[in-house]
Amino acid sequence: MIRTLLLFIACFISTLCYAQYPEEKPEEKPTLKIGGALRFNYNLSTWKDDQVERGGDFGYDMFRLNVESAYKGIKLIAEFRQYSQAFGGGFLKQGWFQYDFSERSQLQVGLNQVPFGIQQYNSNNWFFNITYYAGFEDDHDMGVKYIHDSGQWQWQAAYYKSAEEFVFSSEEASPNRYSYDITGRNKENNQLNFKLVRRLDDSLAHELGASLQGGLLYNLDTERNGTRYAAAIHYEYKPTHSPWNVKLQAMLYNINPEYAAGAELDFVEMGAYGANYNVANRGEMYTANIAYHVPIDTRLLQGITFYNNYGYYNKRVSGFENTHMNVLGALWTAGPMYIYTDAAFGYNQPWLGPEWANALASGTTGDTDWHMRFNINMGYYF
Repeated sequence: MIRTLLLFIACFISTLCYAQYPEEKPEEKPTLKIGGALRFNYNLSTWKDDQVERGGDFGYDMFRLNVESAYKGIKLIAEFRQYSQAFGGGFLKQGWFQYDFSERSQLQVGLNQVPFGIQQYNSNNWFFNITYYAGFEDDHDMGVKYIHDSGQWQWQAAYYKSAEEFVFSSEEASPNRYSYDITGRNKENNQLNFKLVRRLDDSLAHELGASLQGGLLYNLDTERNGTRYAAAIHYEYKPTHSPWNVKLQAMLYNINPEYAAGAELDFVEMGAYGANYNVANRGEMYTANIAYHVPIDTRLLQGITFYNNYGYYNKRVSGFENTHMNVLGALWTAGPMYIYTDAAFGYNQPWLGPEWANALASGTTGDTDWHMRFNINMGYYF
């Protein structure tokens, strides 16, 4: 009897100890997701007589590869794009390491999107809006960004050491990049950003936001830093229960380069897609975008989004002509394909007119006309 009782006690104690021992967690495995897109483009530009005579051109636009990975709480997000050599060739659009402190907050380190204005895009069309062409829409720089989002409130704070840095020296920055940055004899550095967003209504459909940006600008000739700053306010209506989308934004900026004595200019060079052009040192930009989505339930076509996006660029430099940009078009959704059909009108817009170098600086004073580019971009996304 005693022997049986002792055996029972021993079994009970061993069971209790085993129950208190923490269960071994299954080994965490890394995850990897790969996607991408292939896009082709047709365009017909009214100012190109030879292209009009041919009835436009149809060719290769871009192939991209997207990678998302996670392991032991650390994530990797990256996107590499390959354009033709005429448009900069291959380059990294974005890529960062990410750590999520919670569902509401995260830290990103690397080439990430600058928190400024309406995100991800201040537009609905394939051409973006005028803000993109001066480096204030979907811009990506090298630095650290913290995001906290509680639903009704969101704030982002970031520090960027450089724009897309390729040479790590005092050479001029390459324009082979996705987003527009200051290039030529000046280099962006040590930039701070802060953005605050308030979402209203029970559905959080109304978004009000304010953005601040400030940084330095190193001149390769004088070896001194100038300054630059920008500010923006915006409103976006993006409900889940309505087909409408409205985006309104107003912003201003000021760039003060440290040029050599006697070489002061009222513009800086900016570059992307393999080419530079000039942009006024000071200005304001006002954008208004409206879109309407029509769902379609067919095997081939699932929806059409109609939109009109307008941008006005007031250059605050005496003698510089202002810029207008308007894109009227539609996005067609067909399974994995997205097809943009745009009629893009430009007045002193380098991508939408014959003047490239100074369209966003002095313009073509006294000889400026509206020009139009009809564009069809078709992409298969996987």
